[in-house]
Amino acid sequence: MTTQNFTLTGYQTLDRIYSGNRTLVYRGIRLCDQQPVAIKVLRSEYPSFTELVQFRNQYTIAKNLNLPGIIETYSLEAYQNSYALVMEDFGGISLKEWTQQGETAPNLSELLQMAIDISNTLDILCHHRIIHKDIKPANILINPQTKQVKLIDFSIASLLPRETQTLMNPNVLEGTLGYLSPEQTGRMNRGIDYRTDFYSLGVTFYELLAGQLPFQSNDAMELVHSHIAKQPPSLHEINPQIPPVLSEIVRKLMAKNAEDRYQSALGLKFDLELCLRQLEESGQIEGFEIAQRDLCDRFIIPEKLYGRETEVETLLEAFERVTTPLSSPLTKGGQRGVEMMLVAGFSGIGKTVVVNEVHKPIVRQRGYFIRGKFDQFNRNIPFSAFVQAFRDLMGQLLSESDEQLEKWQTQILQALGDNAQVIIEVIPELEKIIGQQPPALELSGNAAQNRFNLLFQNFIQVFTKPEHPLVMFLDDLQWADSASLQLIQLLMSESETGYLLVIGAYRDNEVSPVHPLMLTLDAVVKAGATVNSMTLQPLSSESLNNLVADTLNCTPNLARPLTDLVAQKTQGNPFFATQFLKALHQDALIEFDWKAGNWQCDIAEVKALTLTDDVVEFMVLQLEKLPEATQNVLKLAACMGNKFDLVTLAVVCEQSEVETAANLWKALQEGLILPQSEVYRT
Repeated sequence: MTTQNFTLTGYQTLDRIYSGNRTLVYRGIRLCDQQPVAIKVLRSEYPSFTELVQFRNQYTIAKNLNLPGIIETYSLEAYQNSYALVMEDFGGISLKEWTQQGETAPNLSELLQMAIDISNTLDILCHHRIIHKDIKPANILINPQTKQVKLIDFSIASLLPRETQTLMNPNVLEGTLGYLSPEQTGRMNRGIDYRTDFYSLGVTFYELLAGQLPFQSNDAMELVHSHIAKQPPSLHEINPQIPPVLSEIVRKLMAKNAEDRYQSALGLKFDLELCLRQLEESGQIEGFEIAQRDLCDRFIIPEKLYGRETEVETLLEAFERVTTPLSSPLTKGGQRGVEMMLVAGFSGIGKTVVVNEVHKPIVRQRGYFIRGKFDQFNRNIPFSAFVQAFRDLMGQLLSESDEQLEKWQTQILQALGDNAQVIIEVIPELEKIIGQQPPALELSGNAAQNRFNLLFQNFIQVFTKPEHPLVMFLDDLQWADSASLQLIQLLMSESETGYLLVIGAYRDNEVSPVHPLMLTLDAVVKAGATVNSMTLQPLSSESLNNLVADTLNCTPNLARPLTDLVAQKTQGNPFFATQFLKALHQDALIEFDWKAGNWQCDIAEVKALTLTDDVVEFMVLQLEKLPEATQNVLKLAACMGNKFDLVTLAVVCEQSEVETAANLWKALQEGLILPQSEVYRT
């Protein structure tokens, strides 16, 4: 390979060993001590902020991991408008290259030993609370002679125990789409933790053993749908020479729900070692019950839904109706395919979690899901939730291909005509799609309001089509402003194209029959629109017991005494219940017993505590356990609303951005605030 004029002061470049879409890797020598090195640079001459953040991130994380199985990172050098990452060169090649070496390709025994080594490395990452998020054959190197295995590329790795993937176009998701776990797609209603790496490792093993990826498609959305909803062919079906138990191990790694995967890298390693031992002793691998040593001492409350099966089914049926309007009954007004589903319940009862379950069928139908949230303290800002939702949609559209953007531009301009600037003033991101527009004619009062409502209706109808239905989730409707309520009424009563599902969530304990929201909904129903509703109740005793039993990894009978206590304190509120369990663990009242293989709780000790049964008071007590500096910065952040940016917060706090970010870190770790971009990694 050629070096193509690449030079870095202090290093002699030998040859280019990797050329990817975004990065190049060169083999070289550090001149000061003649040390062989690998030098990684970004391909782009003018890299984006995100690319620079990821580059710094892999250096920041890897430099502190001088551990076996992980590539050693030497330095981060300035290079042109970017960086050069200098790493050890141990003579490794990617697993993909290794398995394609013809006559010298590895046999099953060598593959198993490699798998054991990489399981060991994942165990090291788990102990250091690091999620890699991009496990794939290209990021696992092996020295063909020594068989030493090392993991590389920590560019999108996370030091948080759990992350939430925001909804975005599949083409710009972090990670590599063919190996991405269902939760990393942002369409699974699940957070991302260390078990995302187990799924990607399963895909890696599958590819190495079968010679092909489990899901193959050039269509990004089709791949996403496959990861979250389809089962790949079993390995031993593709290749009967692969032992069924090995196929079973890979299938467990690739389980759709993280709770169904291996829970520890050591549990996986034990099974792989048993396979290798059998192979070496008898030349074949017999079947055995896998995951018998799969114990994890990390306290994780399962994210699967408990006791909400009926509500989820109701929601999915509503989505099916709006996406197949010709087979749905006409409403009184003669409409099809436009429906509003209301989800009511106390705060913390799980309204948002239930709504998020609609992501999976949306992927299948190639639809768009957008959300906005009304704010108790910003009721004077009209259309705030609508604006949030459509700014989010513009972000999704801007990550699509240039060809697709041109189509959107044509359709939007056709719908808005000479008045496009009216919508741009509310949703500035729209200008990036349709370009600058001439000023609209000045109107005032009702005329301006009516024009806006009509234009917004036309704008929404661009996105409600058979090929891409639209689901719009408006949260906290009890705080909606009057202009938004009027727009909801118009959308539901006069929308003509169908393929629109509006989901509204509100706290029914905060609205009365004469509340503006209820009056609006009455008017919508009288106009003949389809409005359905559900009210979420506290978790039943059985559902709560299943949650506790799964959390403690014990039988429902053993969990019952703690469940009764949790029910007494939380009245079956899911948010309160999970926070209560977390607090018991943090206070060492729930501890892992390695001998028993599950979690233990001293019920008598818990009962002796004077724990509050008021959720607000309880959360205040939890916040007071945070460092004082974190409490202070959170107080100021709360004054800025339910979203804030680091730059503004630093100004408000009269601190540097670095100091403000450091004070926020504990709140990030505890999941009290969620990052909206990569800035937190810098």
